[in-house]
Amino acid sequence: MPAPAIPSVQLGPDLTADALGYGAMSIAGTYGNIGEAESLRLLEDVRERGVTFIDTANLYGNGLSEQILGTFLAGRREEFTIATKVGIVPGGGVGKRTARGDAAYIKEQIDLSLQRLGTDYVDLYYLHRVDPNVPVEESAGALGELVQAGKVRTIGLSEATAEEIRRAHAVHPLAAVQSEWSVLARDVERYVLPTLAELGIGFVAYSPVGRGLLTDRFSPDQIGEGDTRLAFPWFAAENLPHNDALAGRLREQAGRLGVPAAALSLAWLYAKAGSLGVALSTIPGTRYTDHFDELLAGLTAELDAEASSVLDGLAAEVRGDRSFDPSWVSGGREGLIGAA
Repeated sequence: MPAPAIPSVQLGPDLTADALGYGAMSIAGTYGNIGEAESLRLLEDVRERGVTFIDTANLYGNGLSEQILGTFLAGRREEFTIATKVGIVPGGGVGKRTARGDAAYIKEQIDLSLQRLGTDYVDLYYLHRVDPNVPVEESAGALGELVQAGKVRTIGLSEATAEEIRRAHAVHPLAAVQSEWSVLARDVERYVLPTLAELGIGFVAYSPVGRGLLTDRFSPDQIGEGDTRLAFPWFAAENLPHNDALAGRLREQAGRLGVPAAALSLAWLYAKAGSLGVALSTIPGTRYTDHFDELLAGLTAELDAEASSVLDGLAAEVRGDRSFDPSWVSGGREGLIGAA
């Protein structure tokens, strides 16, 4: 059966993207080994399925994701909408990194990203994390200067609070905000998403299937030594059995409806975004083409009242925060997660 056509979504006045893009963190080996040749084959498969929106960052594999993507883009750059990010200093591993958003760093890093990507511009350039030591206005101003220089077409923020979004947007218009959003991670619905709907800024959801938890293929046995998910409280030994059982309720509903659990997870997000008046693109990442095909089914999967009711209630029961450090994500700084 042919893959469903991927609809486009207007994230901002100057940025159109796929409703379902591809998150290229996985090709840097974050969730397991994958060689360059295998990564390039995967990107070809994603392209054949109609994906034109690819998201990466200078952080992923310390530039490896951008480098591989640059090889893939050679000779066909104009076919794709490319997003990358700046603002997390490499080194130290998950949970030990720091944010950096000063103008000098941003301007230095864009040139390195462009070199790795083999292009003279990116379509969307995010501040990966707001630097607590630098006013977000300075960071947004530096990103805006890159637009004026022609190196960047539009700008965005990642894991920014509603207040930070308003302050940055007043300096230079934002096209998109990227944060985690899924059936189990819903803090952005309180302040961030209403702000985006008001300002006409699009939302890009990363980890929309909970780092694999919200799929049919997940098993706690997958989480072995060295798995980066161990840094996230959902996957801690004391929380994972409970959270896997929650995900099991989603899998049961998906089975009843005859769709993959990953597809139902995405269908729920698209429906929720529509109800909130927010333009949504999701950017799941995977190392496997067949996994991506399950995600594609989310474009056409439909929820009924029973599935909506079950899925709506899951987040209230999840154990553990979505981040290893509440201050690292918007919900923590807004007092929505990590409270004693």
